[in-house]
Formats: sequence, C-alpha cells, structure tokens
Amino acid sequence: MTHEPRAALPGKKGDRLAGKVAVVTGIAAGIGKGVALMFAQQGAQVVGCDIDAAGARNTVDEAQAQGLALTSLHPLDLTEPAAVQRLMDETAKLHGGIDIVVNAAAFGAFKWLEEMDYEMDWRKTLVGEIDIVFLACKAAWPHLKRRGGGSVINFASANARMALPLSPALAHCAGKGAVLAMSRQLAMEGSAHGIRVNTISPALVETAATRHPLDHIEGFREHVLAKFMVKRLGQPADIGWLAIYLASDESTWVTAADFNIDGGATAW
Repeated sequence: MTHEPRAALPGKKGDRLAGKVAVVTGIAAGIGKGVALMFAQQGAQVVGCDIDAAGARNTVDEAQAQGLALTSLHPLDLTEPAAVQRLMDETAKLHGGIDIVVNAAAFGAFKWLEEMDYEMDWRKTLVGEIDIVFLACKAAWPHLKRRGGGSVINFASANARMALPLSPALAHCAGKGAVLAMSRQLAMEGSAHGIRVNTISPALVETAATRHPLDHIEGFREHVLAKFMVKRLGQPADIGWLAIYLASDESTWVTAADFNIDGGATAW
C-alpha cells in the first residue's frame, strides 16, 4: 500500500509566539514570507524587511487582510550595515525590544565553476549568504541581551552537506556551510546572555526562486525527488512550523543545533 505524501498545512492562528517581537528578513517571497506570516498568526509582533519593496508590500497587505501584526521596512539592503542597524533599532523602539531574529533573506549566484565570475558571482554570493547574517546578528545582539535572551534562527541548507546533480551551486554550498559553522560559534557566544542560535537546513523548497530550475532544467525535478524519501517538494509551511518551535519557549533547551528539513535527502 502506498501513501500519497501531504504538504504541510498552511499557517493557522494560535498563541505560541504571543508577546514576542520578531524580525524576519526576506519577507517578499518564499520561506521568509511564509515564516513572517506564520509568526504573526502565532501572535508575534513581526517586523520584516526586503530589498524588493513591491513584494514586501504585498506580504504586509496579505497580513493586514488577516488582521495580523506585521509591518515592514522596505526597500532595505541587508548588505548595508547602517540599514541593518536601523532595522533592529527601529524594531526595538517600536515594540520595546527584540526576542527573535530570523535570517531568511539570501542571495546566491548559481553558476558552474568555469562560468563563475569572482567579483559578480562568487564574492556577491558570499556577501548575500554570509555577510547579511553576520550584520543582522551583530545589530540585533545588544537588543537580545537587553531582553535577557532570545532566539536567532539562521538558514543553512542541505547543500552544506551534499551535492545535487544538475545544480551549479558551488558558491551557495560554500555560503551555507559557513552559516552552519558560524551559527555554532554564535550559540556559544550567546549562551552567557540567554541567546539561543540554531540553524534550519532545508532541501529544495518550492518558491518563486526555485521554480525556474524545476520547470526549465531537463531532469532537475527528477534528480531532486530521487534524493527524497518523502516524494514531494518542500513548501514554506514545512519550514515555518519548525521555525515557530525554535522561536518559542517550547525550545528553551535547544541551541547550537541544526535541523534537516529535507524529506530525508541527507540521510543517504
């Protein structure tokens, strides 16, 4: 007997994050949007940001239509230290502090080694995968300390542990491997202040960013699904439910951990 795999249910209202203030980056689309909306559905006061002003505005409109507490600073360039500092300072001023930081935003150039330009592809990807996490953590750190601790959620990737045929992800793999390592160090540094730092490592999640290779690279979808024990693509809600747990008081003994949300892809 075979069982059709089911996608995670979309967000529903609850109180698991009631009273908490969350900063979520990259809310215009994909995982960042899903996490921001699901956090707000669980009672958090959410402040988002994105360099894509139109996309961020659409997310805020969607939240308002549901009666959710979600605002956004946009357009906001997370590679600019002053802009990141403003995001954290204005959030703390508006809501009295910061309890949660979710670094969902990222940029990656997907090219094969021989096609990759050092400045425009390699270095730009490392800035978009690593630097923006560093800058957000650094800017949020004093606010988290003043709050007596909190939860930082960073995004690594299944690509930090495995290569995927047909995917030219060299710079992306390097960036996500670095996020995995730096998050463990941040967890150690934050432990004295009650700051927990964990990573989520998704395999391929179906978003606007991944739709092109899935639909246009011959055989890519089949290669992806062949790695999965659960034979479906990931959805933002799959990630959102784990992020809610890591942001909530349900996970106060969880830090320096990495969670593989990958349909079993990295298990074999």
